[in-house]
Amino acid sequence: MGRRLPRIYDEYLVVSARAGDRAAFTRLAESWQKRLLAHAYRLTGDAELSRDVVQDGWADIVRGLANLKEPSVFPAWAYRIVTRRAADAIGRAQRKRRTEAAYAQEPDKPDMSAVRMETGADASPLHKAIAALPTKQRAAIALFYLEEFSVTEISVALSVPVGTVKTRLMHARKNLRATLEGDNNG
Repeated sequence: MGRRLPRIYDEYLVVSARAGDRAAFTRLAESWQKRLLAHAYRLTGDAELSRDVVQDGWADIVRGLANLKEPSVFPAWAYRIVTRRAADAIGRAQRKRRTEAAYAQEPDKPDMSAVRMETGADASPLHKAIAALPTKQRAAIALFYLEEFSVTEISVALSVPVGTVKTRLMHARKNLRATLEGDNNG
């Protein structure tokens, strides 16, 4: 019976908070804050990130509380929200680390002045060949050669993996070579 009483009280707080009782919501948040924070810390291993995760989780709880049909499921529902927020935060951190690692592995940009001088006299056929490329290849090749973006920067700009950028550049170069050599041979 002793364990059931806090759950009944939490259910009462949920019902009251759904009805617009701010004091009830404050008590509910005070009751669950430490537990949700501990859960977020177990998932993330980072105290500051855990606080951010729980804060974002509370924002979701506030928005969704009115739609919570059964007050008795509040604990599982709140934990699920914090778990989802923690997974999102971990995913963002991993993507950031991968991007930073890929950027660190980028070779220094080659001196493009010679390429610009060579293509400057023959810009029209090159620009026509670039314009004839498929959209995704054209975007990658233009960012790489015209904007002098690194592969990682292109990856971020186009929201695609680094490997996809490399593949697009490879196919674009192959298509450009075929187009330009076809012009010279014909």
